Amino acid sequence: MNHRDEIRDFLVSRRAKISPAQAGLAPGGRRRVPGLRREEVAVLAGVSTDWYTRLEKGHITGVSTDVLNAVARALQLDDAERAHLFDLARAAGTGPSPRRPVRKVRPGLQRMLDAMTDAPAIIRNGRMDLLAANRLGHAMYWPVYRSRIPAPAPARGSRSDPARTPPANIARFQFLDPAGPEFFPDWDGSADITVALLRTEAGRDPYNSDLTQLIGELSTRSDDFRARWARHNVRLHHAGTKAYHHPAIGDLSLDYESMDLHADPGLNLTVYTAAPDTPSHDALRLLASWAATLDQPDQPSGTDVQQTK
Repeated sequence: MNHRDEIRDFLVSRRAKISPAQAGLAPGGRRRVPGLRREEVAVLAGVSTDWYTRLEKGHITGVSTDVLNAVARALQLDDAERAHLFDLARAAGTGPSPRRPVRKVRPGLQRMLDAMTDAPAIIRNGRMDLLAANRLGHAMYWPVYRSRIPAPAPARGSRSDPARTPPANIARFQFLDPAGPEFFPDWDGSADITVALLRTEAGRDPYNSDLTQLIGELSTRSDDFRARWARHNVRLHHAGTKAYHHPAIGDLSLDYESMDLHADPGLNLTVYTAAPDTPSHDALRLLASWAATLDQPDQPSGTDVQQTK
């Protein structure tokens, strides 16, 4: 990850999104590129044009918090974008300090998940690996767990553990598995969110080799991913509603609450619910019944289960 390129591309992409009118400026004649000019951002941030030009070229080491906040205000960054700018500045100033990739969860976290019996719940890392789930969570994400997209071979010279099975990965399923668009009915919106989350994680943990490998694989194999990655959009993912089409249950529209696990840096817990007396609430009950069949090897599962209409 080239920090100067990341900083430059991020700031240029944010500058292009702000019109002079949005910034309270006069149009200023014909413009070769959309958005604000560098000198206009400099004026709005209260710094010299030369100084802002250096910043946009990636010279961010040692820049004060006050100046970064001023640039964030000038570019009208939202909370996720502001946090991403500070992450990029922090990474540029500290150099390589890779966070150890998290590949499994503590037993206590799994017990917590198992105690949630009425709502699907999962724990993932910033790479979108599904590291743990309760019974309903595993049943809901069954297509992802059953994805036939093979994991890539380890990079030459890297350490690998032949006994370790790569975890199911939401991003790889979404962009590389033909079943992805069917499972995510609003595929475009869902894909935008996934890429924005990966971009946010890359800013937080730029030296994570597992994350870098995933981004490289998806950029190579998916035009849709590559186009979205180039937009430099980032996102904080806390709450919302998401649609799914489960191959055995049918349509689900679920509210989710998502939170980072501060005792386990890098892990995120997401719990899904449906409002009472709604079709999705009834569908979750059907999902619970179907999940029980997954525990019984003599029962049909997956594509052998007739989808509920």
